[in-house]
Amino acid sequence: MKLHTSIGPNPAVVAMFMKEKGIELPSVQVDIRGGENRKEAFLKVNPSGQSPALELDDGTVISEITAICEYLDDVNKSTPSLIGNTPQERAVTHMWVRRVDLNILEPMANGFRYSEGLKMFESRMRCLPEAAAGLKACAQDKLKWLDGQMVGKTWIAGDRFTLADIMLFVFVNFFAKVGQAIDPSLKNIVAWNERVKARPSAA
Repeated sequence: MKLHTSIGPNPAVVAMFMKEKGIELPSVQVDIRGGENRKEAFLKVNPSGQSPALELDDGTVISEITAICEYLDDVNKSTPSLIGNTPQERAVTHMWVRRVDLNILEPMANGFRYSEGLKMFESRMRCLPEAAAGLKACAQDKLKWLDGQMVGKTWIAGDRFTLADIMLFVFVNFFAKVGQAIDPSLKNIVAWNERVKARPSAA
């Protein structure tokens, strides 16, 4: 296997997941700033033009970070699962990954693409600058909701550190540097963030 990867929060999610699992893979760096991911050579690997992409030994390519992480979890049973060991655990993880991704990460990322990141993205996708502030506000609304759901919990899914924690941690800390700081009044999220930061995989 080899991983086609780059800078940015999506590749960072897979990188942190791999560190948690103790996985090392050969990698190919994709220059997304230079638009390499939108050129023919990379589009043959991943037609969606997105990084990362995991190329298996038989030539199959898996893209989308949740699919990549779940595959790596399934084929590496020697370390604790970050998805779940039972149908119930996996369902709970999937529920929280969906909530985090759809309600927080997507509006947060698009809020960035349509504002601070507009120069990079306006020639690559349809951008809606007029929607940026509202999308950022939607992400903050759901972070506030999640803060309430975190009362008495160590991790998002309860007592298990999962892919949901990795995804939220990577994205909120990436975008905190570019216009979407973590609201310090969200005490449970702030405390959770410090717990994740203490993990070796977060270094």
